[in-house]
Amino acid sequence: MRQKLILFTVVLTGALAISLCTKPTSEDKMLGLLQESKQRAFNYQNNFCPDAQLMYLDSLLKAIPPTEVAQQFRVKHFKANVLLQLGRPDDAIGILRGLERNPGPFEALPGVMRKVTDDMAVAYLRFGEQINCVSNHSVDACILPIKNGGIHRNTKGSKGTVDIYKRMLAEKPDDYEALWLLNIAYMTLGEYPARVPKKMLIPSMDAEDPVAVKPFEDIAPDLKLDVRNMAGGVITEDFDNDGFLDLAMSGWDLSEPMHYFKNNGDGTFTDKSEYSRLSKFAGGLHMTQTDYNNDGFKDIFVLRGAWLGSPYGDQPNSLLRNNGDGTFTDVTIDAGLLSMHPTQTATWNDFNNDGWLDVFIGNETTIGANYHPCELYLNNKNGTFTEVAKQANTAVAAFVKGVTSGDYDNDGWNDLFISTLSGRRFLLRNKGISNGKVSFEDVTQAAALDKDQNRSFATWFWDYDNDGWQDILCGDYTMDYALSYYAAAERLGNSPEFHGQPVLYHNNHDGTFTNVTKAMGLDKTGFAMGGNFGDIDNDGYLDIFIGTGNPSYKSLIPNKMFKNVEGRGFADVTTSAKVGSLQKGHSVAFADMDNDGDQDIYIEMGGAYIGDAYQNSFFMNPGQSEHNWISLDLEGVTANKAAVGSKIKLTFTENGKRRSVYRVVSSGGSFGSQPFKREIGLGQAKTIDEIEIRWNGSGKVQKLQNIAANQFIKIREGVAAPEKVLIKKLTFKRTHAHEIPVCVPVAKASI
Repeated sequence: MRQKLILFTVVLTGALAISLCTKPTSEDKMLGLLQESKQRAFNYQNNFCPDAQLMYLDSLLKAIPPTEVAQQFRVKHFKANVLLQLGRPDDAIGILRGLERNPGPFEALPGVMRKVTDDMAVAYLRFGEQINCVSNHSVDACILPIKNGGIHRNTKGSKGTVDIYKRMLAEKPDDYEALWLLNIAYMTLGEYPARVPKKMLIPSMDAEDPVAVKPFEDIAPDLKLDVRNMAGGVITEDFDNDGFLDLAMSGWDLSEPMHYFKNNGDGTFTDKSEYSRLSKFAGGLHMTQTDYNNDGFKDIFVLRGAWLGSPYGDQPNSLLRNNGDGTFTDVTIDAGLLSMHPTQTATWNDFNNDGWLDVFIGNETTIGANYHPCELYLNNKNGTFTEVAKQANTAVAAFVKGVTSGDYDNDGWNDLFISTLSGRRFLLRNKGISNGKVSFEDVTQAAALDKDQNRSFATWFWDYDNDGWQDILCGDYTMDYALSYYAAAERLGNSPEFHGQPVLYHNNHDGTFTNVTKAMGLDKTGFAMGGNFGDIDNDGYLDIFIGTGNPSYKSLIPNKMFKNVEGRGFADVTTSAKVGSLQKGHSVAFADMDNDGDQDIYIEMGGAYIGDAYQNSFFMNPGQSEHNWISLDLEGVTANKAAVGSKIKLTFTENGKRRSVYRVVSSGGSFGSQPFKREIGLGQAKTIDEIEIRWNGSGKVQKLQNIAANQFIKIREGVAAPEKVLIKKLTFKRTHAHEIPVCVPVAKASI
């Protein structure tokens, strides 16, 4: 017995020694940093941490004497709003009712009491949303115009909203926020427009689009892809190289783990979040894919800390290496990419043309806060990076909300465009290599992009008119009210100058740009947070889908889809496409998920608070036309292996007319990541006369002739013949009701 005890002691001591001597890995350190960031963010001074705020307010209420009626009132009012953020509208209503019954000294202040009443209306509205649209979710829920399965079965919330807003509008008829939400509430009851008081009616909210498309169908519930989370990011990409597009998604809160769904190639998806090891990592308002080590497997870059400022937003980003076996490993620290800046936006490209992907990160510097300049990390070709932003003249300090890269002047060097809430845009031209170093110059003024000084958010380079030159879209994000105000003002013909329109800059081919927003029919209320572009009908022209919103519960406006009409203008097709959800829209990705030749759309839904979490949507394209298409998977040799930044020109003859379509390999817009594989519409052309590829980095030009339409092909740099890829078309399998994957606690409502 004694010998066994001695042996056990020796073994235990040895194991402890080994354990104590084992150095923490890069991933271990990252997990520790994320936990520290989570603890630091749990603070009542963090505007996006209602849990901590509730604890603080409850302690205040206990300390405030009952005789201090005014102070009690203020704290209770604040608490009601915090309870709304936590998804407890019934508790909020109870407090607000009490404040209305006992206003104390605020009875003589109608402005204060109107705010209490307004908050009560919102609380009733939220109750209706939670009980009908979230807890009893259907694919029709919150799709404007609301009808069929979107009509609320439990009517308490909407009826309460209607009663309150009718009173408020009787006193102040020009309250556009109340007006919009009143009409929405009537719609949820199935009583729009018939029962809406004539003086309070916003007409034509259920009108058909002048230009119509076939309706998309939200099949996320059928495929168990309707993850419920707060705002976050999504990537559609073939992570395991089996030819089928998978899904990765994140939520911005550090309590929300990442998700990974493998496309099984049989019409189903499997949740591989745990197996892939991605569920170990939390947070990330946005993320992008890359292939930083040129191994042919797409990696993931997660961006954290946006909107929170210092110190709560001082969070690390994560580079997650794809191990090629279905798992990912965090290598951020070993790669030299660790920094602690608030951000949600980055763009990967080969900025020094050496055949390896670099990354530019747009950080958020706010007035009176810590300094958070943008970062540029150059790839050292050995798994590590070196930060060179200051030397390269790219260390912009602003409240950056979107960055995108592209070669706007066609000189073979990828440039940068930066969108900010600071009231400026930045166009940084890549001057190439000088003395062995890449450098940029600020050409914003020279490019005539300095005229617009309003706030902006989502952005991207693209060629909307197929002239071979990259244009810019930059979403206006200037606001003084909840977004419901602007939605009502637009319907009533009273829109202010800045109303969240997607601003479109046309490339003039001479280094300058012209704002063509109005001329192209995009002068419409949008307030894009997330967004991306794709070709929904395979006509060869790129269309737009944007996710709209802001943190306010009153900012219930539809996400928007705009169809490109042959490069001559854009038509709002939101209603006919049936994609205009009123819930907060964030990351957007176009992708042909079922390999049928047309692009579907996945959008990450949900707002900034636990109480505003919502189910994501997967809008399946029913097929808009008989147009033809081609899917190109490019593989670089001298260029980076993912071919990011490489330019594609397709020339074909359609109805006797020869035309060209231009694309660039990228993940798309600044908030949403779609596949590097290019899915390109050809209109009615059955044969592509020529495919021309200008490989990024080397600038080598490769041409292929007489390629048949409607197929998947792989093109390798320097290899004359393309490889035909046989991938089966999928029929997605429908299921019955299921338990929805939830990243945050389920908010409850009961009155």
